[in-house]
Amino acid sequence: MSWKQKTYRVNSVDLNVAEAGAGNPALMFLHYWGGSSRTWAPTIESLSKTNRCIALDFRGWGESSKDAEDYSLHTLAEDVIGLVEQIGLTEYAVVGHSMGAKVAQIVAARQPEGLKGLVLFGPAPSAPMPVPHEIRQVYESLYDTREGAETVIGNLTPHEVSDGYREQFIEDALKGSFGAKRAWPQQGMIEDISATTPKINVPVHIIVGGDDAVEPEASLRENFKANPGVTFTVIPGVGHIAPLEKPAELAEAIRVSLHT
Repeated sequence: MSWKQKTYRVNSVDLNVAEAGAGNPALMFLHYWGGSSRTWAPTIESLSKTNRCIALDFRGWGESSKDAEDYSLHTLAEDVIGLVEQIGLTEYAVVGHSMGAKVAQIVAARQPEGLKGLVLFGPAPSAPMPVPHEIRQVYESLYDTREGAETVIGNLTPHEVSDGYREQFIEDALKGSFGAKRAWPQQGMIEDISATTPKINVPVHIIVGGDDAVEPEASLRENFKANPGVTFTVIPGVGHIAPLEKPAELAEAIRVSLHT
């Protein structure tokens, strides 16, 4: 896979973007809280054979700007829309994971030109997550230490993650900016975007890890029952970080979803 890196200036921040492959619809990949564009590299390895694949580092993560003051979900969505416009995508789908999937819902609700669909893995719901304030306070500092990041891995999946992907997870988590690390537990997790999601007018496909305790299948089906036409795929033996657990299976589920 030929992996190209480029920096785009969007909404006064520098966004690091990785790209591979060719073919429509192009796929825009949005990572989880603590991840980066390289989270998607194993999944893109397969999908780039048939589709143009673009993965960004959200502001505050990876190689993108770390000095922004605003890391709200709506600002992240504005970055995605601005990036799409700069790149000039005319036919694309957004693939979002966890926090990135909540951002993807905001993007789709704005009905940008050229958007053909959403594929959401383990998506955070549009309604506030029922996480007590004291627990969210603990989350705020988990990515400040290696031990905290390792704790998060244990919370996200009951399965072993390879040493290489485990180290990547920890490096990405520690590399995030102070504000980006705290924005999700302080604001994003409990932000209610349910008033806007009915405006989504493209097909939505949800992929679920069969062993995902963060966003289990039953909860996701309940959360998205008001969205007509939403379809589901369950990947057995996967927790909440399929891009690092079973990327080939995730890639196949995404590929199938694009043709259903």
